[in-house]
Amino acid sequence: MLAIFKREFKAFFATPVAYIILTAFYLFSGWRFTLYYGAGYPAVENIIMELAIIIVFVTPLLTMRLMSEERRQKTDQALLTAPVTIFGIVFGKFLAALCVYALGFLPTIIFQIIIMSLVEISVLPYLYALFGALLLGAALIAIGMFISSLTESSVVSAILNFVINILIIYSSSLVSSVSISWVVTAVEKIAFVNAFNNFGSTVFSIPDIFYFISITAAFLFLSVRSLEKRRWS
Repeated sequence: MLAIFKREFKAFFATPVAYIILTAFYLFSGWRFTLYYGAGYPAVENIIMELAIIIVFVTPLLTMRLMSEERRQKTDQALLTAPVTIFGIVFGKFLAALCVYALGFLPTIIFQIIIMSLVEISVLPYLYALFGALLLGAALIAIGMFISSLTESSVVSAILNFVINILIIYSSSLVSSVSISWVVTAVEKIAFVNAFNNFGSTVFSIPDIFYFISITAAFLFLSVRSLEKRRWS
């Protein structure tokens, strides 16, 4: 698994993908910090919550090549016959994408240090928001990996992943005009954005943590099953 992780992590930086993603993260977070800092508002956790706008776009870029490129280049059979388990392949690729994603939040650590050097504030809201952002990213990356395992086209994978991201993150807004109350209630309970927004508060919510972990585990399992099916086909 470690070899798969190293291979995939280096592959991100061998192409413009990682640089585009990190640039988007850094420009957006730097812009928001400048506005908050100028207004004298010491809440770096708000910047993390606002990065959800960027996350919708970057996770499809992170995952579009993870599985589909192997399939297109016919290197998947060599990978599947390598002395590593299917889970090791999937989890190694997943960790590589998650690490690149996590690098996008590095500037927020600097922002938090700057704020704490000027104002006496608790670091817990920032850490909780950061933890929530990592959980959200992990869930979206796992979903994107599964989508990537279903097609040979990286472009198709990215487009499908982007559409699904929009639907699952902003589903509560999309059904707000629906007149059937139980449908609206059900969608609001499973909407990613509602669960993620809870991390912007100081209330520690076990159900929200378990929700994202469950989604991540479920789609990693589906990716493993997808590769197993291809191995024996």
